[in-house]
Amino acid sequence: MKKNLLPKTLFIISVVVLCLFSITGVPHGFGWSAIKQSMAKRIHLGLDLQGGTHLILQVHVNDAVRAEVDQDMGHLQDALGKAGIGFASIAQPDKAAHPGMFQVHGIDPARAGNFREVAQNTLGNGYQVASLSNEPNGYQISLTATAQDSIRQRALQQSIETIGNRINQLGVTEPTVQQHGLGAYQILVQLPGVSDPARVKDVIQRTAMLSIHLVKGGPFSDQATALSQYNGVLPPDTELLQGNDMPGSTGASKWYLLDMRAIVNGPDLRPGGTSAGTDQYGQPMVNFTLTRAAGDRFGTFTGAHIGQPMAIVLDNRVQEVANIKSEIHDQGEITGQFTTQQAQDLALLLRSGALPASITYSEEEVVGPSLGRDSIRAGVQASIAGFLVVAIFMLIYYKGAGINAVLSLVLNLIILMAFMALVSATLTLPGIAGIILTIGMAVDSNVLIFERIREELRHGRSTGEAVQIGFDRAFHTILDTHVTTVVSAIILFLFGTGPIKGFAVTLTVGLVANLFTAVFVSRVIFDYLLSKAPRGAQLSI
Repeated sequence: MKKNLLPKTLFIISVVVLCLFSITGVPHGFGWSAIKQSMAKRIHLGLDLQGGTHLILQVHVNDAVRAEVDQDMGHLQDALGKAGIGFASIAQPDKAAHPGMFQVHGIDPARAGNFREVAQNTLGNGYQVASLSNEPNGYQISLTATAQDSIRQRALQQSIETIGNRINQLGVTEPTVQQHGLGAYQILVQLPGVSDPARVKDVIQRTAMLSIHLVKGGPFSDQATALSQYNGVLPPDTELLQGNDMPGSTGASKWYLLDMRAIVNGPDLRPGGTSAGTDQYGQPMVNFTLTRAAGDRFGTFTGAHIGQPMAIVLDNRVQEVANIKSEIHDQGEITGQFTTQQAQDLALLLRSGALPASITYSEEEVVGPSLGRDSIRAGVQASIAGFLVVAIFMLIYYKGAGINAVLSLVLNLIILMAFMALVSATLTLPGIAGIILTIGMAVDSNVLIFERIREELRHGRSTGEAVQIGFDRAFHTILDTHVTTVVSAIILFLFGTGPIKGFAVTLTVGLVANLFTAVFVSRVIFDYLLSKAPRGAQLSI
C-alpha cells in the first residue's frame, strides 16, 4: 500500500467503527436481540412509526387580550387615584366582541386634559383614547390593531413554550410542539408512545391560572342568593366565583364575592419554586414561593388586612379561603381536596408557567402501534428492495467497479443512521423516504464518476490518469447537484412541519455523507486497487 493511502484508509476505518458504535452503543449482551434493543434506545421513532397521539390545539388568543386590558385598567385606576382625577366607573362593555376596548365614565370635564395625559402616560402608545359620542364625560380606550396582533402572537408563542415544558416534565420522549397553520393560532402536538393520553391532555389544557384576591362577601349557598344580597347588581370591581368542594363537605359548593384585582397572580411565582407535599394532617398540598417583588407586595397587603379573608383562585374557581392572621411574605401553600397525583400535576402546571389563554382541541387522532409496525416493515422492505436493485444494476453494468459503488452505499447508510443516533433525531416515515432518496442520489454520483472514467479510457488515457481525471471533473457536477438539493432541503426544514423536517434532515445528512463516500472513499478504493494491479492492467468498469 502506498504511504499516502495508509492514513486515508485508517481514517475511513475509524469513521466506520465510530459510526457503528454510535448506532449500537454498548449492548447488554452478545446476541442480535441485545444489539437490537440497544439500537432502539438510540434511534427514536416518530409518531407515525411507533404510534401515539396527534393533537391540534386552538389557542383562544382573545383571552390574552382581555387579560392585558384588565391589567391595564387596574393600572389606569391607580394612576387616576394618585392624580386626584375622579371617575364613576371603568369597565369593558363587551369583552367577547371587543376584548381590546374599555370605557371610563364620569370624568370631570375640567380635568379632561389631565385625564388624557395620565391615560396616555400610563397605557403607552398601544392605546387610543377617544371621547364617547353619546356621553360628554365618557371615554373609550382601545388597543390598536397592531398591539392586539402582537399580544395574540405572543400568547401563541408562550402557549407553545408552556405546553412544551409541561410535556417534557411528564417524560414524553421526542414530542413535537409547534405552530400549525398561518394566522390560525393553532398548535400541533405529537406525542409518540404516550401510555396515558387522557392525563397528558388534561395537563396540556388546564390553564392553571393562580391568583389571590381579597374576599368581599360570602360564602353564599348559590349564585342567586349571592346576587340577591346586592339587589342583582354586583358592587364595582368585584366578581362572583364558585368554590371547589372542600373535604368532608356535603351539598353544592359555595360562592364568594371577590375583589376583581388580584394581589398575586401566576407570573409572580418564582420559577421552580412550586412543589407538591403534605400538610400537618398528611393531606396532599402544593407549596409555592413568590418572587421578591411580589413577596414584598404581598407582605404589605396582608399586613394591612389582618383579620380579613382572602381567597386562592385556580382557573376561576376558589380553591381555598382563609383569614389573614399575620403578615405573609413570599411563601404560601394551597390545600384542598387533592389526590397525590392531582397535587403533583398542579405543582407541575404552576412550575411550568400558566397558559396565557384557554385552549380547545380542534383535532385529535390516536395512531396505533400496529400501524407504526406496518409502516416500519413497509419502509424497511422498500429500502432493502431499492438497495438490492441498485446494487445488482451497478454490479452488472459496471462490473468490478460496481463493488466499489455498493461499499460506498453501505457506508453512506451507516453514516446517516449514526448521525441520527448521535443527535437523538426522530425517524419518521418521511425520514425513511429521505433515506431511499439518498440511495438514489448516491448512485447518481457513482454513475457520474464511472461514466467520466469510461470516457477518459475511450480517449486513450491510462488507467491511473482516467481515474484521476474522472474524479476531478465529476466532482464539480456532483457538488452542484448536491448543493442545490441541500438548499431545497433547508427550505423544507425551515417552513415544513415535523414529518417534512424529518425528510429534510435525513436527505441533507445523506447528501453530505454521499460526498464523503462517493468522492473520498470510492477514490481511496480505486487507488488501492490500482496500487495492487500490475502495470498496464485493465480496470474492471
